[in-house]
Amino acid sequence: MATRTPKMKIKKNDLVQVISGRSQANGGDKGKQGKVIAVYPETQRVLVEGINRVTKHVRAGQPGSSSGGIEVVEAPIHVSNVAIVDPETKKPTRIKTRVESVERDGRTKTVRTRVSVRSGKDL
Repeated sequence: MATRTPKMKIKKNDLVQVISGRSQANGGDKGKQGKVIAVYPETQRVLVEGINRVTKHVRAGQPGSSSGGIEVVEAPIHVSNVAIVDPETKKPTRIKTRVESVERDGRTKTVRTRVSVRSGKDL
């Protein structure tokens, strides 16, 4: 029996804020906002632009980099440590889904829309 990958409420290109971890005063990323670059549902992690930056030592001649040296890249962060940013208040919020019935071409379809809990605006 195959294991099912859990569904994630955070999608690519969402604006998220880090809600746990070390504070910015101590060199951490807590409170910073960034755009989601990639989502990894298998490991429940997201890659956020400008968040959780780590240094990697790259050998010269590797595919993707012409010269070796030290590169600073983003590392994935667990999805429980980030929250979606409300488009109206610019503060972190939870997400709920609103189910609507829409009629197109004579057929009734159910459409799920992601909604911010804080302001009630669509995401």
